[in-house]
Amino acid sequence: MLTLTKSPSSPFVRKARVVALETGVADQVTLVDTDPWNPDDPLPDTNPLGKVPALVDGEGQVFAGSTLICEYLDSLHNGRKVIPESGPERWRVLRLHAMADGVMEAAVARIIEEMRRPKEFLWPGWIDRQTAKITRTLDVLEAEAAAGRLQDPPLLGEIALACALGYLDFRFAVIGWRDGRPALTAWAEGMASRPSLVETKPYAPQ
Repeated sequence: MLTLTKSPSSPFVRKARVVALETGVADQVTLVDTDPWNPDDPLPDTNPLGKVPALVDGEGQVFAGSTLICEYLDSLHNGRKVIPESGPERWRVLRLHAMADGVMEAAVARIIEEMRRPKEFLWPGWIDRQTAKITRTLDVLEAEAAAGRLQDPPLLGEIALACALGYLDFRFAVIGWRDGRPALTAWAEGMASRPSLVETKPYAPQ
């Protein structure tokens, strides 16, 4: 049995959980709640980086980082792989995944600045920089969606993108990412109805 540490709001945790559900291996994974910001939380005993997600296998090996975890989960089944093994489709998926992960990283960096840094030390320039990364990348992804390059059923790139957009809805409605991006909006709305996305919808920890 595998153990996955999680927090309810992390888009990176959500990505790993969606991969587990989409590949049919979720029944092999036990979810363990954790709070990375609580200094008394035992998470660092599992993952010395103190980050979620972290996956522990039956031998006690720790897989840190959502991308590595997704690749490991994808190795546990014999169905359609969410990470193609070779060819142009592999590079399309990895390229899309890298952009979607970059959106998540920028969004998390912004929320940490806004929610964790003392207000008197808030750095507006940092917030603007992260927001610009998000909006530029979404403009590129709008073109990808408009050209019909997003796969259904989703592969890892599409899964990461759906999680990134879901996180923007959850944390940054003020950005209005749908404005001027009709193709990406339509695609995201379709993806949001998939059972794997419905089951893993983010929420604020209690």
